[in-house]
Amino acid sequence: MTLVLACDIGGSHFRVGLVDEEGNVPHDVTLASPAEGDDGSIAPETWWDRFTDAAEQLARAAPDAFAGAAAVAVCGVTRTQVFLDAAGTPVHPAITFRDARAAEIAEELRARLDPVHPEAAHVNAFHPLARLAWLKRHAPAAYGRLAWVVDPKDFINARLTGVVASDSVSAGRLAACAASAEAGSLFAAAGVSEAVLPPLLAPGATVGIVGATLGGALARLAGRPVVCGSHDTWAAVVGLGAMRPGFAYNISGTTEVLGLMSPADATADGLLTIDWGGGLNQIGGPGQNGADTARWLAELLTRWRGEPVDVPATFETLLAQPRDRAPVLFLPLLQGERTPYWNPSMRGAFLGLNRRHGAGDLAWALLEGIALLNRDVLTRAETAAGIACSEIRFGGGAAANRLWAQVKADVCDRPVVVGTAGEPGLVGAAALAQVAAGTFASLEAAQARMARPDRRYLPRADRRPFYDALFGQFRRAVAELAPLSADLAHLETPI
Repeated sequence: MTLVLACDIGGSHFRVGLVDEEGNVPHDVTLASPAEGDDGSIAPETWWDRFTDAAEQLARAAPDAFAGAAAVAVCGVTRTQVFLDAAGTPVHPAITFRDARAAEIAEELRARLDPVHPEAAHVNAFHPLARLAWLKRHAPAAYGRLAWVVDPKDFINARLTGVVASDSVSAGRLAACAASAEAGSLFAAAGVSEAVLPPLLAPGATVGIVGATLGGALARLAGRPVVCGSHDTWAAVVGLGAMRPGFAYNISGTTEVLGLMSPADATADGLLTIDWGGGLNQIGGPGQNGADTARWLAELLTRWRGEPVDVPATFETLLAQPRDRAPVLFLPLLQGERTPYWNPSMRGAFLGLNRRHGAGDLAWALLEGIALLNRDVLTRAETAAGIACSEIRFGGGAAANRLWAQVKADVCDRPVVVGTAGEPGLVGAAALAQVAAGTFASLEAAQARMARPDRRYLPRADRRPFYDALFGQFRRAVAELAPLSADLAHLETPI
């Protein structure tokens, strides 16, 4: 049995585990991810603290297994910028994926960037170029020391190896700002140095080896290869077995991510197209809703009890209640939305409420609203790629809920498949490390062995007319309510 050390940095949880060549995780540690400050930022050192803490716990629980780990791979959250100086030391708190502080600057940039440049249309509040422009304007001292912009997983790799690098997938949006055949560099137009882009490696390439000067449990891994992982979505897609043409993935954790794997380098309105390697392009992107939206409703309906809310149990109770024949339509846009609208000012809504509706109707509407947003993304991706999705591989915490998986299958009218891996991101990172360790000849071979399907949900034909009609109403409601949402987002209640 070959064990590797894998790490998955999530928005809510930080997971480190020893994973074998079958995708089993005999030993693992899950910690809470670092909490964001009042301004939405995170001190990068807290990710390293989580990593070393988890390593110490694993080494105590399974000392021989830990010391025998053949390679290390870290994957994790993207759309999160860590700003480093030439020595690899952070110069400013990291700006996280939920942070919209660069919205105003993004709007300024869009007004002056050359619209012919293929990346110009993607510059928004969450884009790394806008955040770099924000740093230059609002933290000039930090910008003056800036040498590299990386993801949190790259920061951990740099601490392990002394080498600063990123991967071509995670850094795809920033790399795309370079001069193109159509237009000049967006870096130059934004007044940002292109030199902050670190060396980019293919996912699975070796960054370096674990340094000999590290203390504690990590000293036992000195000399082991550290593999360049990619972002958490990329890793989870591998862990779900969806890195194949015509497959779609849906990672449903704190927030949702959905995309289609396409051989064609096609573009779709509101979606991100990124070369994920191996002749495949991801067409889709991350959202702002998911389990966090479900938690909001569960807390809203039960907070009066004054006790911690068990979200799965609360939803089980709510969904067991009788449902009214008249549906409620929910727009799951509580925090604005990224894919496919890229509008931080969008807001949520329950539409069609009548006096008979109860808490159960709201719970159903929430599940369906998130699935309708999934369908909007999938429909755009299929149209652009010119292919129909054969199945959706579903992972993340919500995948444990059989009813939610069936709702997604019915709303999207596609089979939904849940794998055996409880933590597909961890398994995907481990697949990279297993290839580096020589266990498999290729990532494709590792995926085939380590990512195994478990449950399959087929769309029910009798639900299709209802959900086709509801999807039409969903798209109409999003378009018509967006201007009102923007006005409300800038209106303050007097205190």
